[in-house]
Amino acid sequence: MKKCRHTIRWVVSLLIFFLSSFVQNSSAQVAAYSIKNGRMYIQMEKGLKTAAIDSFIAENELEDLDLKNFIQSNNTDSLKKLGWKVEINNESFFIISKAFEPFGNINNTVNRMLLKEKTVPIFPATNNGISIGVNRFRNKYPFAVDDSVVTFFLRNNKNAGHVMLAGSFNNWDPNILSMRLTDSGWIAFVKLGAGKYWYKFIADGNWMVDNDNQLKENDGLGNINSVYFKPNVVFNLNGFTNAKKVFLAGSFNNWKPNELTMNKTAIGWSLPLYLAKGTHTYKFIVDGKWIRDEQNTEKLPDGHGDFNSVIRIGQPHLFELRGFENARTVLLSGSFNGWKADELMMRKTSSGWELPYTLGPGNYEYKFLVDGKWITDPDNLMKSANSANSILIVDPNYTFRLKGFKDAKNVFLAGDFNNWDPKAYAMKKEGDDWVFPVHLFAGKHLYKFLVDGKWINDPANPLWEQNEYGTGNSILWIGR
Repeated sequence: MKKCRHTIRWVVSLLIFFLSSFVQNSSAQVAAYSIKNGRMYIQMEKGLKTAAIDSFIAENELEDLDLKNFIQSNNTDSLKKLGWKVEINNESFFIISKAFEPFGNINNTVNRMLLKEKTVPIFPATNNGISIGVNRFRNKYPFAVDDSVVTFFLRNNKNAGHVMLAGSFNNWDPNILSMRLTDSGWIAFVKLGAGKYWYKFIADGNWMVDNDNQLKENDGLGNINSVYFKPNVVFNLNGFTNAKKVFLAGSFNNWKPNELTMNKTAIGWSLPLYLAKGTHTYKFIVDGKWIRDEQNTEKLPDGHGDFNSVIRIGQPHLFELRGFENARTVLLSGSFNGWKADELMMRKTSSGWELPYTLGPGNYEYKFLVDGKWITDPDNLMKSANSANSILIVDPNYTFRLKGFKDAKNVFLAGDFNNWDPKAYAMKKEGDDWVFPVHLFAGKHLYKFLVDGKWINDPANPLWEQNEYGTGNSILWIGR
């Protein structure tokens, strides 16, 4: 049964991949899959060219479904004979659905095509909006890491005949990663980049979580998986060997003082973590006393007359303000540092002011504080409503596009990626279209457009779900 559930996981991974691939270009003709409440769905625009339909059918082995005949004649007989239900069928597109058959019965071609192997993980390791990850094991040490190779370890279970390892890093394939028996359990070596992963062990065909791993998550399909974070930074505090408790706190965990317990070592204290790209400030808490990292020379004001230590992961973005040569002080502030007005002092140059600041992929707002006066970036045309803040998109991976409203005076984009702010993302006119580029984390996103004060769903996107106001929200899936 667990093997069946993980096969379903591959199916969902495949469906999300196709769905994100087609919906990311809202002006393209759509042919996609989705899944809901135990049913699989196929949706397709009727305007697809014959070559595109043929390619779609051939690639997914859908000859038995007779989609071309249905599109041309609107005759649903061949679909109904195969157990498919017509959910929507209008002039523009159709959606058909079918309940999942037991996975032991895969003689039907339509079911077989869903089981074809793909190398698309259910989520990417890093593009998932996670800012911090810390492993929590009991009864065994965290998995050993040698450069990029992680040693997964299943304690005991020495009576098992064979043990396999499967996870989001190998598309949950139960036949690839064999584990080797040692004197204390089973091990397997996996090369991983920094980030978050799901995994399970398969002992003699039985899927099982890692009972020594306290981190577990539901995948949304009723399966519980163990969670592992491949670290990319190790915090070390030398000395203080007589301390009873040492914690790490910083901007990455909202400065919670008792959450990240450090491990005692022969020379002090240590804690490996996964941190997302960006600039992070932190301190240690030694038996209740806050101290900065004296081994780290990078620091920023903490707003209380002292300093926080700083760690930067990734490449810096150079903020520049031209002019203002007579200004005494210029500071940078934005959503990336909690709008602190006394932290990021800019450096004076021959042509103005500048400050390199490391940011991860994302959507940010910012301003400059010139001798106590807030101003937007005069060289950045992308601003929020009423020019309140300048907008910076780092590594945009999707462009929203609204067609059919060429005479609109103003159009805004709002969604779960900007806290549904109706005036933050002013879309720009591009020909007759309205566009706005953003960075979106992998997974599902909800959004709407605000056209001359009126909320509308995306007319080019048939995917939507109901909201609490009964007006619906458009749905967008982003793959890796």
